[in-house]
Amino acid sequence: MARSIYLLFGVLAYVLFLATFLYLVAFVGALPQLPRTVDAPALLGSTSAAVAVDLALIAIFGLQHSVMARKGFKAAWTRIVPRPIERSAYVVFASLALILLFLFWRPLPGVVWHVPAGPAAMLLWALFGLGWLIVLLSTFLLSHFELFGLKQIWNHMRRAPAEPPVLREPLFYRLVRHPLYAGFFIAFWATPRMTTGHLLLAGGMSLYMLIAIEFEERDLLRVFGKDYEAYRGRVGKLTPRLRPRG
Repeated sequence: MARSIYLLFGVLAYVLFLATFLYLVAFVGALPQLPRTVDAPALLGSTSAAVAVDLALIAIFGLQHSVMARKGFKAAWTRIVPRPIERSAYVVFASLALILLFLFWRPLPGVVWHVPAGPAAMLLWALFGLGWLIVLLSTFLLSHFELFGLKQIWNHMRRAPAEPPVLREPLFYRLVRHPLYAGFFIAFWATPRMTTGHLLLAGGMSLYMLIAIEFEERDLLRVFGKDYEAYRGRVGKLTPRLRPRG
């Protein structure tokens, strides 16, 4: 019975992630069909209060992602949450942090740049789509269903032991160490119309990702040791490296 409940929880967590991810794409793209986006509805109230709220929402998202991913937190967390669904619980909380951002985000007045309709705007929209595609493909290049908790639950259902971590370099990972984050950078910054609110979101998320990368690299060094150190010397963090680091 417990295994069936875990499986149901994992599937629901995954469905929540998919819905939240799709809304995030539309939210950042400011699709006019949505009631709430990075640029809508129009700001009511003071700009300073809106900035404070938006920064707090980004901080909540960043803290949830970083703190819950750390080994020390997981050790304490799995005393409360069964280990097979620990990752699915992380996915649920990550999705809720984004939903909180969607609901309470305060758009800011002002436009930083605007590229009129034409080839340049089409190129920026293409880069926007490419960024999200890189994000999604990067999850599948390693283990999409492990990243979102389903593999752990499936292994528990089959009473199969967890597979030991393996350092692999498929496709994008031969070019950059963090293609998923690179995709997010492209997606957040590639837009023909950069409003002040969009700039705040892109800048805040970028700062979070740069900090998160440093914590992730420490964890990867603990797990893979010299192999990851060698990989880090050969492959750039977010952009391809023309020659290995000395």
